[in-house]
Amino acid sequence: MDTQRHAGRTVLVTGGGSGIGRATALRFADEGAAGVVIVDRLQDRLDAVAAELSQRGTKVGTVCCDLYEISDADRAVHEAGEHFGRIDVVISNAAAWTAESFLDMKDESWLKVIGVNLTAGYVIGQRAARAMVASGRGGAIQYTASISSLGGSPMFSHYNAAKAGLANLVKTMSLELVGYGIRVNAVSPGPTDTQQSVDVVGLELMDKWRREGFPVAPMGRLGSAEDMAAAHSFLASDDASYVTGVNLVVDGGLTAHAYSVPES
Repeated sequence: MDTQRHAGRTVLVTGGGSGIGRATALRFADEGAAGVVIVDRLQDRLDAVAAELSQRGTKVGTVCCDLYEISDADRAVHEAGEHFGRIDVVISNAAAWTAESFLDMKDESWLKVIGVNLTAGYVIGQRAARAMVASGRGGAIQYTASISSLGGSPMFSHYNAAKAGLANLVKTMSLELVGYGIRVNAVSPGPTDTQQSVDVVGLELMDKWRREGFPVAPMGRLGSAEDMAAAHSFLASDDASYVTGVNLVVDGGLTAHAYSVPES
């Protein structure tokens, strides 16, 4: 690990209180970020991760809010800028979901999941981009999308649609912002060992996959939050200075498999 990879940079991470967001915030701190602002809806999670960041010698800011509200998403970016005077890297990672069939889905579920996963991404990206343009320094804006952006999965039509929207938003943003020195990319995780995955499938099945491997992915295991953090770190680094408009799939080869010829 290069402890100076992000030296001097300030970073905003939404959904930073757990899972991929937490791992990403810690990764940037370990790689020299001067300051990290984490956003989450639960204050106890923010406090715990803030303590971890502080132990690494990184300046820390926290914003407790529910990104479903546009005003809160706007506030998150504003307060992040106030903490350190600028934002160099934005990781829009917060997510919401429910498991409901398309026929039975409640309107409020659709609105909530689209609001947190897609609308908040638009607000955070736009406000951060405006600040970066005003500073003249450029920057990197990144999203945690999902392999759900690439296809369907029953019970998650709202989540899939939101993530597909994010992946496409990245492409248009990258084209409009490239002239300002702003790169825009996404990371699309496959099945990952996080609390959200436990909530979806249950602890018993998750423990089985942890012990015995995850047979659906060609690599035979679940992704880790640290795998996704590494991808975000790369895309925000100078090593990716010629990369923009990309949806980087990190899924152990899962979506590479179209089909296998039946043995009989």
